Amino acid sequence: MQPVEGMSQDGDIAWDEDGQLKVVTFDLSGETFALEANLVCEILDILPETQVPGSAPIAGSVINFRGSVIPVADLHLAFGLGGRAVSQDSRFIVIELEQDCETCVIGLKADKVHEVTTIDRKAIEPAPRIGTRWRQDFIRCLAKRKGDFIVIPDLSRIFSSCGLGTSQAGTQH
Repeated sequence: MQPVEGMSQDGDIAWDEDGQLKVVTFDLSGETFALEANLVCEILDILPETQVPGSAPIAGSVINFRGSVIPVADLHLAFGLGGRAVSQDSRFIVIELEQDCETCVIGLKADKVHEVTTIDRKAIEPAPRIGTRWRQDFIRCLAKRKGDFIVIPDLSRIFSSCGLGTSQAGTQH
């Protein structure tokens, strides 16, 4: 992931000079996740998906986004969360992500998108090595906020380990 100008890197998270990170929070099966706000291009209502035979299960469909075909990734599968039925709150979060040295456009399924908020560097912790039901290497860190935890996923690692490279993602040239 490329650092944003004017931000410093801590591991692979780009914190601003005040130790803050602007994120978009969303739900997957009742758990709260967050993505850096600078990755998010747009948040869309649910669109018709076209299934892609033989594709990686995590990105088994595509949508038409502004005339381009982009893959839809279902992070429910990466984290072993049961898929949820589409509801009126369901959304696609369209992101641009650096993957295999190319910028990819990917739609992420979300059960609900909450808000753009700020996380303080002092409120984060590494993912625990034991006691979680998720793969630790898929979690960049956990952030504490108002008594709850927010999971910040490692999208590059998830997509790489699930076989979603630039050949399956919508690349920007």
